[in-house]
Amino acid sequence: MSTSLKNTIEKIKTLEAEKKNLLVEIEGLKKIADEKAVALESEVGVLRDEVKSLKTLVGPEPSTQSKMQL
Repeated sequence: MSTSLKNTIEKIKTLEAEKKNLLVEIEGLKKIADEKAVALESEVGVLRDEVKSLKTLVGPEPSTQSKMQL
């Protein structure tokens, strides 16, 4: 076999191995991103509930005109 062909075959093998490793890494990162999105959705839900509770506690907001008179 010629040296050029051997080099090409080695290059292909190396690239295929790297591709496999990158695909595995991508899947892991996608999983982490999905988990982070779920956690953020939960946090946002809690914050929305807190805002709603505080608005109920404080009562209706004064109108813009009332604020300007203060």
